[in-house]
Amino acid sequence: MAATTDPKVAALAAARSLNPHPEKVVDEAFLASPFCDARDVVQVKYEMVRRVRVDKVPVTQAARAFGYCRQAFYEIAAALDAGGPGALVAGKPGPKGPTKLTDEVMDRVEGWRRSDSALSSRQLADKVHVEFGFTIHPRSIERALARRREPESHPEEVP
Repeated sequence: MAATTDPKVAALAAARSLNPHPEKVVDEAFLASPFCDARDVVQVKYEMVRRVRVDKVPVTQAARAFGYCRQAFYEIAAALDAGGPGALVAGKPGPKGPTKLTDEVMDRVEGWRRSDSALSSRQLADKVHVEFGFTIHPRSIERALARRREPESHPEEVP
């Protein structure tokens, strides 16, 4: 028999907002409110900062009551100040940028390509190996070159 899943838990997980340790939230006022949900990490973080700034609860006490350490409180408060509640959502996991084909490497690859447009991606990969000391698949170079040719889109500039 399949276990039934709570739709709110599924929604929070899909939005990367599911608190991995809701049991660590022990703040009495938070838990007493029918509006507050310890499974919602964004709400937990926001309320922790609000408790310090509005209710004047000491940082160490508030952090502990919401399942965080003092240092995490300051990081969360800074994120909230910089980006609002949306900044409290966990970022996407995984690499945040290229690890091999960095700007420095790609600048060099484009230089080789400018000086000799007949160079194949295999030859460029060989040159990268000789100059930078790591192997790279020729297709990775092709994709990186294509990404550099794409114009950057800025959603805020759309009329």
